[in-house]
Amino acid sequence: MTYSHRQRAWRRFRSIVLLSLVLANSFVTGVAEEISFNRDVRPILSANCFSCHGPDKKARKAKLRLDTREGALFDLGGYRALEPGKADDSELILRVETDDPDDQMPPPDTGHALTAEDRRILRAWVNAGGEYDVHWSFKRPVKAPLPNLAQKDWPRHPLDHFVLKRLETNGMKPSKDADRYRWIRRVSLDLTGLPPTPEEADAFVADKSDKAYEKEVDRLLESSSYGEHWARMWLDLARYADTKGYEKDRHRNIWIYREWVIQALNDDMPFDQFTTEQLAGDLLPNPTSDQLVATAFHRNTMSNDEGGTDNEEFRVAAVKDRVDSTVQVWMGLTMGCAKCH
Repeated sequence: MTYSHRQRAWRRFRSIVLLSLVLANSFVTGVAEEISFNRDVRPILSANCFSCHGPDKKARKAKLRLDTREGALFDLGGYRALEPGKADDSELILRVETDDPDDQMPPPDTGHALTAEDRRILRAWVNAGGEYDVHWSFKRPVKAPLPNLAQKDWPRHPLDHFVLKRLETNGMKPSKDADRYRWIRRVSLDLTGLPPTPEEADAFVADKSDKAYEKEVDRLLESSSYGEHWARMWLDLARYADTKGYEKDRHRNIWIYREWVIQALNDDMPFDQFTTEQLAGDLLPNPTSDQLVATAFHRNTMSNDEGGTDNEEFRVAAVKDRVDSTVQVWMGLTMGCAKCH
């Protein structure tokens, strides 16, 4: 091969390599441009912007709020922080990309600084429309249609359709049904926390009726062990304990609340009633003794009987504990930060 041939071959090889790199970069960029507000954008804004442009009205500066889309679209006097689809016209992007310390955001003296990747994500997000999104836990549940399946005769319950769809997507088949002895053991442990007795297991296996499974589930749900088992889960949420905590950890007579929870579950009390009686049973018209007992949910706070304690301090601590527990149990939200913020 002559020098010119080698030179042309090298140029061709180099062109192929460069083209491959360009295509690879385009592919990576394309994947990366699928920006999720909650996953990619909100953490950047929260860490660097919300302290001055967030929900705290007293700390807010320049009348700019970036924790909501309405705030980001607010007219700041002929311009807006967010111009959907137009990063170059968005004040947010202009401020985070400028090198001028007088205009740069976050200001250099705050100690906050965006990385090049942060700025790239913000620009891509704005160009994609700058959409905000609430956390998944705040979205209204929507009933999903049942997926199409190849093995249409397998599902016995709507949930089975979704389980089987995932299996089929991954090229897998469902396991065979468990034999009756295994089945009753699993169901009994799930519903009562106890294995079946040999007599109970044999009776179920011997029952050849079409409703054998349904009858067994009903029997377990009607047993007192059902409420005793599942009350444990609720009592953990309610901070239930037979002692007061702290160093002395003295006995506390609150077992009657435990019995109320067990009975409520065994009576299949509706959840709205279960909630109302625990939070405000004493405020109901002509409350019964059971409804008054239910309010012991708010009496499960720790109590300190040691000498030299500050009564007001522990009163406030108890109030905070009740607020924390109420919000955590019924709303699934943590309130620890609100104690100081």
